[in-house]
Amino acid sequence: MPDLAERIAKWAVETVSFNRLPHEVVEEAKKRIVDTLGVALGAFYEEPPSIARWIAESSSSSRLGATIWGTLRRGPADHVAFANGCAARYFDFNDTYLSKEALHPSDNLAPVMAAAEIAEADGSKVIEGLVASYEVTARLADAYSVRARGWDHVVYIAIASAVGAGKVLDLDEDKMVQAINLATVNSLALRQTRAGELSMWKGCAAANAARNGLFAALLAWRGMTGPSPIFTGEYGFFRVALNGETFDLPRMGGEGGEPYKILETSIKYWPVEYHAMSAVEAALKVRERLGAISPSDIKSVRVDTFTVAYNIIVKDPEKWDPRTRETADHSLPYIVAAALLDGNVWLDTFKPERYLAGDVRQVLKAMNVSVNPEHDKLYPTGIKNTVTVELKDGRTASESSIYPPGHFKNPLDRRGVEAKFRRLVGSRIQAQRLDEALGSLWEIEKVSNLGRLLKELSFES
Repeated sequence: MPDLAERIAKWAVETVSFNRLPHEVVEEAKKRIVDTLGVALGAFYEEPPSIARWIAESSSSSRLGATIWGTLRRGPADHVAFANGCAARYFDFNDTYLSKEALHPSDNLAPVMAAAEIAEADGSKVIEGLVASYEVTARLADAYSVRARGWDHVVYIAIASAVGAGKVLDLDEDKMVQAINLATVNSLALRQTRAGELSMWKGCAAANAARNGLFAALLAWRGMTGPSPIFTGEYGFFRVALNGETFDLPRMGGEGGEPYKILETSIKYWPVEYHAMSAVEAALKVRERLGAISPSDIKSVRVDTFTVAYNIIVKDPEKWDPRTRETADHSLPYIVAAALLDGNVWLDTFKPERYLAGDVRQVLKAMNVSVNPEHDKLYPTGIKNTVTVELKDGRTASESSIYPPGHFKNPLDRRGVEAKFRRLVGSRIQAQRLDEALGSLWEIEKVSNLGRLLKELSFES
């Protein structure tokens, strides 16, 4: 039986081709490129992306350089992939895939784009690389929950990014195996990133994994080999990381008509951890029914959720007392409280003056969150949350949501994705230039100079 690295490499090299991708797969890939770039540009001035950008800008550029999103400047590709990835992930507003492991496949875009600039590849290769990386990310997430072993889900992003970047670099099967070997041997990351009070690293861990994936692909491109067999070896991934448990991947996208997993990923409508997305919709519906309310009006708030949501964004004491932005957008209790009071959830919901405010703290004291076994039955396809509010005047309202806007069963069209992009970017880019850049992104397969297109999205003149 071949090692899993060989299985993935063979599929990526032989199956993934732009000319054979279904139209709907190409369309969803374009939506995610636009969405991810918009989220990254929206986070441009935030502290963690700024720190990462400083590293990229302070390093000497070379022929292996790439464009720092939002600027006219370039830096070493791996440093740039990290900086761009931090920006894309910082607001927790990029897309999501839910399965045994919940993760963000668009974390792969930054290394894929950097590889395309290095290889002087056109936009069709970007789509190939992105679709390949999405597929590997999702299939690994379907196969095994590494968080159950104490590892962070970005383990899978490192492997997938190596495949996506390797596809753009046109690696043959042998070199693709080596890219996967090199990425996997260095991929393990501790789940402590997402436990307790969350730090800035929460939004940077995937970018670091993606950087490592790109670096592995570049090494393999030049002939570097890695330890093999990386999954089944004596001290390989299965024995060391999974304590001897193993898994395999079934047919992947394009094999025997198997659909591509990008079609099952979901774009975020609000900037919150994805399992809270339906809680936002339910809370906003309750607010519409009850009208404006203050903490003194509320007798009780009850949230019925599902086990995965409870374990990730409820159970920790810090989720009931968020003190950082990273904890606040991973706190279902806070998110529900803010939605009920403000009638809106947006980037300013996660500023210190909001999540430390006394009114939301009062609502948290009146709130109870518990797991509903019936909600568990819908997961991971559905993410049902029910919010029930009882007021002191006797009025009660209860609302549920399963497939919030942007969910793959309730998808955003191009207009919805572009509206999100424009709201995030605002007036930072001159209107005509922004219109032209978006037009090019929607036809990215025809773009031959990606660096030039990215510079059209610069905040600098």
